Amino acid sequence: MIRRNPELLAYINEFYIENESGILEEKYHPKQRIIEQNRRYNWVYIIKEGITKCYLSDENGKDFIQEFLGEGMEFGEIEVFSCNPSFCCIEAITELVVYKISYIDFNTLLENDKKFNRLVIKSMAAKISYKAPRHSYQQSYPIEDNILRLQQLFPEFTKIISKNDIANYLGIALRSLNRTLNQLKDRNKI
Repeated sequence: MIRRNPELLAYINEFYIENESGILEEKYHPKQRIIEQNRRYNWVYIIKEGITKCYLSDENGKDFIQEFLGEGMEFGEIEVFSCNPSFCCIEAITELVVYKISYIDFNTLLENDKKFNRLVIKSMAAKISYKAPRHSYQQSYPIEDNILRLQQLFPEFTKIISKNDIANYLGIALRSLNRTLNQLKDRNKI
């Protein structure tokens, strides 16, 4: 449920400490947006600490959460390659610390640092390969199974992530989520 990339985080931590690079460290508070949908940015971010949500908002204000990102996950890299405005919003769920790398420095690292390049490619491939099975599972199984699966993957999901965000992640109404959670509690399944 919460995607992490400890390998990329370990590498960028080491790089940040050892090099006087253009990498900055920034902090964000819960509910603070780091990236707005359909805007241009000149930065790539790698999460050092905390959790964010990556989501799309439609014209009616309905949010669809694509994924939750944790330590070591990057965002903003797609826009470097596509030269397009941001595809979605990124918002902090918990206190957040990120490494912030300018597009120029990010491209320089990709061109000159084979290990960094490989870690970014590997991370992007993992993002792509994660989405289809997740969406397939959510469409193929009832809400109850999806909630039990979330609990198995992340036992404290209801303590850290709001019910509204969980519903948006599952693509269901908040009312359906609450009803199913209550049924599961009544049967001592959660």
